[in-house]
Amino acid sequence: MTLWLEATQGARQAVGYPALFVLVALGALVPVIPTGALVSSAAVVAFHQPTPAIDLLLVFGVSALAAFLGDMALYWLGLSGVRSRGGSRWLGRLRDRAAPDRLERARHGLDEHGVLVLVVSRLVPAGRIPVMLACLLAGLPMRRFARGDGPACLAWAGTYGLIGILGGSLFARPWEGVAVAVGVTLLISAAPALWRRLRPLR
Repeated sequence: MTLWLEATQGARQAVGYPALFVLVALGALVPVIPTGALVSSAAVVAFHQPTPAIDLLLVFGVSALAAFLGDMALYWLGLSGVRSRGGSRWLGRLRDRAAPDRLERARHGLDEHGVLVLVVSRLVPAGRIPVMLACLLAGLPMRRFARGDGPACLAWAGTYGLIGILGGSLFARPWEGVAVAVGVTLLISAAPALWRRLRPLR
């Protein structure tokens, strides 16, 4: 828990916001970083600062920008794989991380709603990669992808920031709010995998 507090101590510390930015941007490229939990934890810490409104706005802005730039970097790498004859390892990783049924739903959603489906994909656990892959396979230009991904990252940062605000408002000590925020975000992230395991038992 102490490590979480140190990693998300964005407010009033010169290293905090750059660290938050780097971790969220890397989390868009490498799925092992729990970026939702990171943003929620940073929001808890910001909530308990002397100027919470300013610090929360900074957490929101830094997180949304980092997520957007990370998504754009991953999409650019995916596009380079689509355009090359042999593909690329980044495109291959995206294919490996997108279940066929989710990819098919993402393609249908893209056909029906266009880039608006990106907003939903950022909020649904494990929804971002299948939709991004569907956009790549459909040949969606990077500029059009960016128009949908921008609002998606704003909605994502706002949602996880709100979880942090709720956790911070319930407890007087920041570490308690961080514990709740991390637990909630990890539970949300694990929900799809748990659902897939439980479905065959029904």
